[in-house]
Amino acid sequence: MRVEYLGYLLAMALATYLIRMIPFTLMRRKIRSRFARSFFYYIPYAVLSAMTFPAIFYSTGNVWSATAGVLVAIVLAFLRRSLLTVALASCAAAYLVGLLPFVG
Repeated sequence: MRVEYLGYLLAMALATYLIRMIPFTLMRRKIRSRFARSFFYYIPYAVLSAMTFPAIFYSTGNVWSATAGVLVAIVLAFLRRSLLTVALASCAAAYLVGLLPFVG
């Protein structure tokens, strides 16, 4: 590893540490605001969705097969199927739509 990368590594480590440490030092009391608690509760889900959902449509190399997989996943998740069932069915749907000659 080059020596100049050490400074970059230390800067990123410090930035990561500060992002995680500052909320613990500033918020010592329990948050009583119902709005703030619900806001902080849903942040991980919103961030994960914002990072994952756009990538789904580029995962197969074909927007139509990816859309078919997403639609199957949404319907099965709405019907409260297991995660394994949703994943396998959506992969199968994306694969089968990708095999169609007019989509491909």
